[in-house]
Amino acid sequence: GRCPPPLAALSQVLQLERSRRTAIVFPLERLARYLAPGVDTARFRLFQPGLSALQRAEALFRSGRDHAIDYVSSAVRMEHAPPPALPEVCFIGRSNVGKSSLIRALFSLSPEVEVRVSKTPGHTKKMNFFKVGKYFTLVDMPGYGYRAPQDFVEMVEAYLQERRNLKRTFLLVDGVVGLQKTDHTAVEMLEEFGIPYVMVLTKIDRASRGLLLKNVLEIQEFVKEKTQGCFPQLFLVSSLEFSGVHLLRCFVAHVTGNLPTVEAS
Repeated sequence: GRCPPPLAALSQVLQLERSRRTAIVFPLERLARYLAPGVDTARFRLFQPGLSALQRAEALFRSGRDHAIDYVSSAVRMEHAPPPALPEVCFIGRSNVGKSSLIRALFSLSPEVEVRVSKTPGHTKKMNFFKVGKYFTLVDMPGYGYRAPQDFVEMVEAYLQERRNLKRTFLLVDGVVGLQKTDHTAVEMLEEFGIPYVMVLTKIDRASRGLLLKNVLEIQEFVKEKTQGCFPQLFLVSSLEFSGVHLLRCFVAHVTGNLPTVEAS
């Protein structure tokens, strides 16, 4: 099979020098160093698992003889979705936010998993279901933006309201441009349905540190003032450099009930 890319595995990251290691595993924590003195950074480290939790989470994303990770099926309507047998998480976001790239990065230790990426942004019209052994299901939702909100709303609203086993929704926001009007619409929908969700900032390798810091602080302020159902800590990721990917795997494992105790580091 294909080889996982460099830094996809935690063991490779641990060989790096300390500041580089922190930047990859806890990119938000690394960013906190550049804040003005006196800025409250409590929200930067609400979820900060130790090494053993990160390793246990990684094992879930690594397929083996007794642990298959498979693309299960695609669905256009809820009646075509696989039965809600396992805890589930879904990933939503604007077209071209890097959703499929992030899911591919999460599954990079199992290169045989086929993550389908639409050639044209905004043309993915299906919900794609991936089963992670007997532990949880991960769903790649259609992107919103270009062709939205119509197709998106019909499919996604039904899914969010009806899917009993949905444990957390991951709302992806472009780290370079920050929250857009369409993202606000998605937030309003999640808030209206009372769905617990978390915001993930993608493509952080493409943003300068100053721009990233500005977007992070603005979004954290927005989350604090305007949301009820959003987890207060942002997750920063780069699917290219694997920054934040290890931490996100751990959070997925945690919210699906597969890491009952996450000790702080």
